[in-house]
Amino acid sequence: MKNPTILLFLFSVLIAQPLCAQENASDILDKANIKAKEENKNVFVIFHASWCGWCKRMDENMNDDSCRDLFARNYVITYLVVQESENNKHLENPGADEVLRKHKGEKSGIPFWLIFDKDGKLLEDSFNSAGQNIGCPATGEEVAEFVSILDNTSDMTEKELEIVALKFRIRE
Repeated sequence: MKNPTILLFLFSVLIAQPLCAQENASDILDKANIKAKEENKNVFVIFHASWCGWCKRMDENMNDDSCRDLFARNYVITYLVVQESENNKHLENPGADEVLRKHKGEKSGIPFWLIFDKDGKLLEDSFNSAGQNIGCPATGEEVAEFVSILDNTSDMTEKELEIVALKFRIRE
């Protein structure tokens, strides 16, 4: 190449870019709201982290063959990455911590989730009637509260809600 300065400049620009720049939380939520309006659905926002076993279980349960279509038919599901370990801070979505704090979920543990209507109005959160985060529901009581929330925010039938309940419930 005749002009090494251009090559050096291009190389320095590439190096300066974050390797895994994450999308801003407000952009993620805006896209989810647009899609929800187009599809006449609610928005199911899940706060999670790469190290979180319960977050992975929540995702596995919602994406299980028995449940995936039920959730997809009723919700635009989106994720916000928060509370990552120091080595994985680059995975976090900028602004997601602020959204979590706004909804009083920062000290409740993850997964933490929110359900909004297609216009962005908060319908439900993952706090149970006692004010505790049910996160990924697993006990009979947690699953019953989760199913009640799904009943209030979706058009799932009683039979479909029972399918979800069976998938989430830990065999006690």
